Amino acid sequence: MKYKRLLLKLSGESLMGDSEFGIYSNRLTQYAEEVKEVVNMGGQLAIVIGGGNIFRGFSRRIRENTINRIEGDYMGMLATVINGIAFQSYLEKLGICTHIQTAIRMDQIAEPFGKKKAIYHLEKGRVVIFVAGTGNPYFTTDTAAVLRAIEIKADVLLKGTRVDGIYTTDPEKNKYAKKLNNISFDMAYQMKIKVMDQTAFILGNENNLPIIIFNINKRGNLQKLISGEKIGTLVSKK
Repeated sequence: MKYKRLLLKLSGESLMGDSEFGIYSNRLTQYAEEVKEVVNMGGQLAIVIGGGNIFRGFSRRIRENTINRIEGDYMGMLATVINGIAFQSYLEKLGICTHIQTAIRMDQIAEPFGKKKAIYHLEKGRVVIFVAGTGNPYFTTDTAAVLRAIEIKADVLLKGTRVDGIYTTDPEKNKYAKKLNNISFDMAYQMKIKVMDQTAFILGNENNLPIIIFNINKRGNLQKLISGEKIGTLVSKK
């Protein structure tokens, strides 16, 4: 196993399937089964989930100033809590002990984030789901994922998307786009890669945290990655 402790970042949109919003049960089932395979292999897995599948419709209202940006960001954090609870339910149906840690206190739902407690859970073979982002507005769940990965001393951050890596241009718009198997953080800045925000890349670079962008919807990719197979695009220091 190449990576023992890892943090998996899932976008809220990845939970929608082909729907415009909400949670697609089959997709959550698939992800839960993939996570179980990782746990059975002895991997220590933490997860950060976005909230775009629930909060997506409010982004336009923020742009139109109907909703204040700060208030909107807190609403987005609450959306990640909903997704975290849903994913915990699916994981525990498969017999996986799962703990939710939140950056915003809500004691009836989840335990507050604590680095030492999170690492303790991971060492005991439990999956940890981090919700509510960083607990602060103006920071994305991508940045929260990198921050949590650094705090728990993860070997790698895996960003699950619907494409199989980073391309020279958008592969969904340009059939001649070329896939990049390895790039540096500096190159990611220069290319203005949008699959993760720039703050997340900067934080990863400063802390020497490798990030792999890969297709989470292809079964088996998660297990292949932690076994050392070259899947997706590796972003790292060079």
